Amino acid sequence: MIRNQAKQDYSVKMRFRMRIFLCLIIAVIGAGGTGVSAMPALLTEPVSSSSQFNRMAIIIDDVGNDMKGTAEILDMPVRLTVAVMPFLPTTKKDAIAAHEKGMDVIVHMPMEPKKGKPEWLGPGAITSNLTDEQVRERVEKAIDDVPYAIGMNNHMGSKITSDKRIMSIVLDVCLERGLFFVDSRTNFRSVVGDLAIAKNMPPVGNDIFLDDQNSKAHIRKQLDLAARRAVEKKSCVVIGHVGHTGMNTSAVIRESVSRLQSQVQFVGIGDMVRDVWHWQAAPTLPTDNK
Repeated sequence: MIRNQAKQDYSVKMRFRMRIFLCLIIAVIGAGGTGVSAMPALLTEPVSSSSQFNRMAIIIDDVGNDMKGTAEILDMPVRLTVAVMPFLPTTKKDAIAAHEKGMDVIVHMPMEPKKGKPEWLGPGAITSNLTDEQVRERVEKAIDDVPYAIGMNNHMGSKITSDKRIMSIVLDVCLERGLFFVDSRTNFRSVVGDLAIAKNMPPVGNDIFLDDQNSKAHIRKQLDLAARRAVEKKSCVVIGHVGHTGMNTSAVIRESVSRLQSQVQFVGIGDMVRDVWHWQAAPTLPTDNK
């Protein structure tokens, strides 16, 4: 009986190793995309800061509704990350355009805030009255609706990001689909970071909002602050927006690029996640979309 059990254990191990090997082969030939599932990701300790260049990842929220500044952001001479809201008129168009320009695409997931008008949320929002199954379904559909998404962050969401039940489901779906989650940090009581660590995911979070005030002077000041942080901490994640502040935000980023490139390296959020946290999502496997 012991010998038979040992054989069974060995067989299970070999099947697992073969699965890993096949997944790695798929990764090499470029498998992936939306509408897929994934094995759990791997996360090690952050790398030594002394080995990293001063990285800055600029995430631009609220893309997907043809808002002011979208075209200007997509025409930037440096690599940015666009957070695209699902189920909107230009969701797919903007995500595809960003990907073709070499930018990172993440899902800008609408989530209920403590305060704010419901119409600001957009379709398919995660709200506190949803069941576990409904939360999972909405996150799955949002991921499917945004082409080339490699991660997700929250749109609004000050109420939901402090809800352990809901955020646990959100992170589980992201992990299953090979996505990381960026906490926009709209609530200082957010549970996202602790949950991410518990689930072996990178605890990625926003460090600085660029355009919480809509003036070029303020946005420039925030961008310079972000650059200093990138130099001191070796990395910095910042969030700006299209829409109300879109034209000012895009203008300041464009005019500041040449000035800041000697100090920082502009990277996509995916690059930062992989380099700083050594996190690599397992290769995604196609599912039956019939």
